[in-house]
Order: sequence, then C-alpha cells, then structure tokens
Amino acid sequence: MKDRLKYKDFIGSVHFSTDDEVFFGKIEGINDLVTFEGNSVTKLKSAFRDAVNDYIELCRESGKQALKSFKGSFNVRLNPELHSKAFETALLEGKTLNQFVKEAIESKIEN
Repeated sequence: MKDRLKYKDFIGSVHFSTDDEVFFGKIEGINDLVTFEGNSVTKLKSAFRDAVNDYIELCRESGKQALKSFKGSFNVRLNPELHSKAFETALLEGKTLNQFVKEAIESKIEN
C-alpha cells in the first residue's frame, strides 16, 4: 500500500484518523508545513491539489523556491554487517563506497 499522493512535482503523505473519521496529510519535500484533509478519498485528493496550488502561488508571490533544495549528500545508517558487505563489494568492483551507493540508488530509481 502506498500512502502517498502525487500532483505536479509534489508528494503528499496520507493518514487516517479513526477518532475524527477523516483523511489527512501534509505536503512532503518542502521547507514549510502545509496540511490538507478530507472526509473521503475524493475530497482528500481535491484538498491536496488545492493545497499544492495555493502553496505554489504563495511561493511565487514571496519569491521563494517551492521545493526543498538538496545538497547532494546525506548520511546512511546501516547495520555493521551490511556496511561491511557493501564496502567489500564496492572494493571488489574497483569503486568507492560512495560510487557503489550512488549507482545502487540510480538503479533503484530507474526500475
């Protein structure tokens, strides 16, 4: 099950509150907190699209970049055994661990 919505370049998380009997979520991958909700899937999707469009307009008006920018580096936490195996495999392939991980991510995204 994928608890995500996609509209334009934006991804929204999806959750359900049994107490309130409402679907809710937030726009992911931005530097602000923008939420949306609906009491049906149709209304949730509509609220998500409206939230994205409103956010894009707000960013345009304020001269702000809508999507979060990324530096191109991040920490990956692995168990020591997997870390060791990845290092060994990279070494045997004549690559750095960074190259190995980069290629693995590229391969996963392409598929």
